[in-house]
Formats: sequence, C-alpha cells, structure tokens
Amino acid sequence: MPGTEPLPRLAAALVARAHLVDAAHETAFRLFNGHLEGDPRWVIDAYGRTAVVYRHGEPEDADLGVVLETLRARLPWLATIVVKEREGLYEARRGRVAFRAPGCAGPDTQVAEHGVRYAVDPLLNQDAGFYLDTRELRRWLLDHAEGKTVLNTFAYTGSLGVAALAGGAARVLQTDLNPRFLDVARASTALNGLPVDARDFVARDFFSFVRGAKLRGERFDVAILDPPFFSSTPRGELDLSRDTTRLVNKVRPLVRGGGALVVVNNALFLSGAALMGELEALCAGGWVTLEDLIDVPPDVTGYAETRFGEPPVDPAPFPHSTKIAVLGVRHRQAPAAT
Repeated sequence: MPGTEPLPRLAAALVARAHLVDAAHETAFRLFNGHLEGDPRWVIDAYGRTAVVYRHGEPEDADLGVVLETLRARLPWLATIVVKEREGLYEARRGRVAFRAPGCAGPDTQVAEHGVRYAVDPLLNQDAGFYLDTRELRRWLLDHAEGKTVLNTFAYTGSLGVAALAGGAARVLQTDLNPRFLDVARASTALNGLPVDARDFVARDFFSFVRGAKLRGERFDVAILDPPFFSSTPRGELDLSRDTTRLVNKVRPLVRGGGALVVVNNALFLSGAALMGELEALCAGGWVTLEDLIDVPPDVTGYAETRFGEPPVDPAPFPHSTKIAVLGVRHRQAPAAT
C-alpha cells in the first residue's frame, strides 16, 4: 500500500497517474507535483521513457535514493532518470543522468502528444524544454490554427508553434533570443514532416523583433505571448508580475482585426484575480475582448485525492499559477475613401 512506503505521497501520486501511461511510452506528463502534493522537495516529469526529477531540497538529501528506487520499482518501463538541482551551479541545474538501463543510449529525444511529435532534450537547459502546463494550449492551437498565420514570441523550443503548424496553419513564425532553442523547434517541425523554412525561425530579442515587425507592416491572425517570468537584455526588461499589459500592447498591433492574442503568465506570486483585473482593464476600451481561458491539465496541478497544499497565491479563476487567456483583437477601421 502507498501508505507503507518511505515516500507515501509520491507513491500515491504515481498511482493517480497510472491512466496516463501509454503502451508505447511516448507521452509526456507530470508524475508528481510535490509543491501541491505534499513534499515540495520534488517535482517529477515523464518524457517518454525518461523521468526528470527536479530536486528543490538540499543536494545531500538522502531521500533522492528513495525517489529513484520508487520510480524504478513502480515504473519499470523507465529507461533513464535525469536529476536536476534547482539550487546550485548551472551544470547541476541542467542535470545529470542518475539511472540508465542496460543498452539505453541516453534520455529520450522525442515525445508524442495529441498525435504530434516534439523533439526534447532533457539536458539542454534547466528544464526539459517542453512545458507540460501548456498541453491544453497546444490542443487549442491544433483546433484553431487552420489556414491562419501565427506569430510565436518567446518561442523557446517552439512547441506551441509546432502545434499550430500541425493544426494546418498557413505560416508560423517562431522567434526567440536563443538560436539553440530554435534548433529544437526546427527538429520538432521536421519530425512531423512539416516544411522547415529558415525565414520562419528568427533569433532576435523580443523588443527588437516587435519594433521591426511593426515597421515592416507585418500582421498575423494569431499571436502567442509566452514570456519567461523575468528577462533582461540590452533592448529591454520584463517582469511578468507587473508587465503583462505592456507586453500585450506591444504585440497587439501585430494581430489582424478579428484575430487572437494568446497570453500566458506563469508568475507564481501574481494572483489570478490580479491578472484578470489587468485583462479586464485592457478590454475596457472595446478593442480587446476576453474570449477564453485555457485549462492546465490535472496531472500538473495535482488531483483532488493527492493534493495536500495550496499555491502561495490563489490563481483562481485559473486552475494553476500558469494562467492562460485568449484575447480577441479589434482595430479601428480606416475611413472610407470619398
């Protein structure tokens, strides 16, 4: 029984997610959200046959061995386990392979979701490069992007843009400051047999890109705004706890009238009510409308029977600190020629 194990809450969380394990072991999902499921030292994700363990406790925490043993015993299909230290030097945060099954070459390099394949590299950065909390947003893009032009700002490894392409988008432009991350976006695009056009992968600072796109008169049917919590470059600085309105107003001119602007805010200490207040203020003039809120899947938030804690700030009406909204955009009509 889970209650008799050394880490019972981890064991209970694994039981609750048993229905997410696919026969081919190609999917990606959260195995344990310790912050909300009773042991904040650990967050654990599955990427195919690779488990990624984020350790938020002390590096010498002896329970790491118990975590690895529990994962191997309960998930015998795992081929590799990567451990990332959330505190410490960059190399430790990027991670190390703590377990590798005999004959396994290394961590999995691709996953499947909603019938789309995505390249992953669990050792590329501090995270695994494929965000599980935006799974339902990728589903939304699959369902709403057909025939549309899409701009994916702060694209990172491009999973949102790839979902739009797989959904039949006419064009997706992915832009991020780091060209290494865009290489993963190219790989995901190719995995799905979609055309890889070098012009659609732009390694540039957000502020510089937006300024240039406005000068060129570029317009898109859908724009995605998914910035990191905090970023600073010579071109500008952003802080999601206070900059959502400013960022929306920078991107909004690039969206055609009748188009959509998808806003993702993952600021842990920004309440859902505060973000809704910003969005409602943006809508007050009638040029922006709140069209939809996108859910975060329950394996990420924890299930009713496994949750033992609450987030530090209430995200309601969103289900999680990753808050996702779809805004409709209107523009003033040019006066008719006389």
